[in-house]
Amino acid sequence: MSGSFTFHYGPQVTSGIGASADLAPLLPDGPVLFVTDANLRRLGLCDAALAGLAGRDIVVFDDVQEDPHEASVLGALALAREAGARSVVGFGGGSPMDVAKAAAYLLGSGERIADIYGVGQAKGQGAPLVLVPTTAGTGSEATNIAILTVGETQKKGIVSNALYAAHAVLDASLTTGLPRHVTAATGIDAMVHAIEAYTTKRLKNPISDALAKEALRLLRGNLLTACDDPENLAARDAMLRGSYLAGVAFANAPCAGVHALAYPLGGHFHVPHGLSNALMLRQVLAHNMPAARELYAELALVMLPELAEKRHLGARVLADAFAGEMQALATAAGLPKTLSEVGIGGDHLDLLADEAMKQERLLVNNPVAITRADARRMYEAAL
Repeated sequence: MSGSFTFHYGPQVTSGIGASADLAPLLPDGPVLFVTDANLRRLGLCDAALAGLAGRDIVVFDDVQEDPHEASVLGALALAREAGARSVVGFGGGSPMDVAKAAAYLLGSGERIADIYGVGQAKGQGAPLVLVPTTAGTGSEATNIAILTVGETQKKGIVSNALYAAHAVLDASLTTGLPRHVTAATGIDAMVHAIEAYTTKRLKNPISDALAKEALRLLRGNLLTACDDPENLAARDAMLRGSYLAGVAFANAPCAGVHALAYPLGGHFHVPHGLSNALMLRQVLAHNMPAARELYAELALVMLPELAEKRHLGARVLADAFAGEMQALATAAGLPKTLSEVGIGGDHLDLLADEAMKQERLLVNNPVAITRADARRMYEAAL
């Protein structure tokens, strides 16, 4: 790690039970575009937030699916322009928040979406944006990244500081109704964010390191409680804070190989993003061991402080314990262990390997280079 670095802390944070019911003071006067998904709306999860905006002209866009499509951004943008919206709220998991980020930027800047894919291409000024997560996993409320599906299956990223929200509102009460498998998958997703931020080849820095460690401590300590006792607000709040801290960490020290291999699983087979990361984590950890063993050993001591008395056994033992603990957590949370359990077979290996190689934005950050042959081998090992 070099001695010089830059760091962006992201949005101003408001955290507290019920905080999502008081969004109005965070927004300028005028009409508001409220981006969510149809399921959250049907469950009534949006009701308190919308009631808190009473008196404003609100247009709700809820046509957002998992692995959100570029078309959702364009649909939300058209609705916002028609209503004369002056600000945007993104309410939900990573998908609604990513759509809201892109729509808010385009609403303010007037640019075309085709011109802003990639790193640093969005250079204008977006409309004021508030993000409210309903899962503890993606960390999207903390980041300057929107991931969209373009065409049938290709995932493309928009990465720019212009996408940061002005405010992030963390309200753990919104997460208590999550099904166990969503709590589990999003929790592992957040842990992967912290792990990859801590071990990234590019832009690793001491502030991201500190946030990643604290995120892992919170997430490991509360994931199974949140799964087993879903109404436990203390555990849910800790998960939400851990997810946010991991988001800030990887917004500055970017993700790498796990995400690169996970994206094709979502793009082609609609495996939820957090589960995709969980399914590929073990293989990528093993692939990265030659370069990242010492760092994995450091993370082992964060997640398993009882190992401190075994430091003398060396980095290999600690790093292996870290990888084992991540697999044990995913298993205890009830997540599938293999690609075959989600309908992916040996005849898909070449497609997946080809698609993984397109994730150059992520692959360049991995501590050990990943070739097409490496990717295919790891997918095969995950079957």
